[in-house]
Amino acid sequence: MAALISDLTSEPWRRRMYLPNYQIGEAARYAQISAQTVAAWHRDADDRRTLSSKENRAALSYLQLIEVAVVAAFRRGGISLKTIRLAREYVSKVLQKEFPFSEYHFKTDGKDLLIGYDQVDGKKKGRGKLLVANKHGQLAWKEIIGTLNDFEYGDGVAVRWHVAGKSSPVIIDPRIAFGAPTVSGTPTWVIKGRRDAGESIEDISEDFGIKKSEVKRAIEFETVTIN
Repeated sequence: MAALISDLTSEPWRRRMYLPNYQIGEAARYAQISAQTVAAWHRDADDRRTLSSKENRAALSYLQLIEVAVVAAFRRGGISLKTIRLAREYVSKVLQKEFPFSEYHFKTDGKDLLIGYDQVDGKKKGRGKLLVANKHGQLAWKEIIGTLNDFEYGDGVAVRWHVAGKSSPVIIDPRIAFGAPTVSGTPTWVIKGRRDAGESIEDISEDFGIKKSEVKRAIEFETVTIN
């Protein structure tokens, strides 16, 4: 905990990970799921009620956004929301982390969520062993067929999300542009604004020093049709 406090003090971008910067609808668009699903994930665990329409407009922090993205990825992989919740609750309790999906690598076999034993005990001897997170840490002896490739981890957290897929230049990184989606360091909303103002792809590319293909991908990400 002392190390975390020190990191938050010495590295401003870490503090930004806890700030409410992403609207529910925005998070839903990035994760390609419904706003209702995002709201449902963040409902009160005690009374199991979905958020009200007023609460649906609440903003999420970067760490909450990554959790939403991880949940969305597993849901697309056919993992039930119940299984995801059980896995998160187990890892959160054992490792005492508020946002475990933002800090640990999870894998799936299409049915369960698994985590490397070395991430739990912190020792190399656990490398190669897997725990079934949604089954109270039961050891796994099955072949893993899937993992989350759109996230890059470092410094104890998911520091980069390839929000439009690994093949896209669009990323979300709390260290860049305050966590806004960017292409080569330029926020995609800025590129969209320039295009909406009537500027050409070529001019935007030259002004920001980025490839024309990256400009187009940024605009596509912002849902603007390019003729």
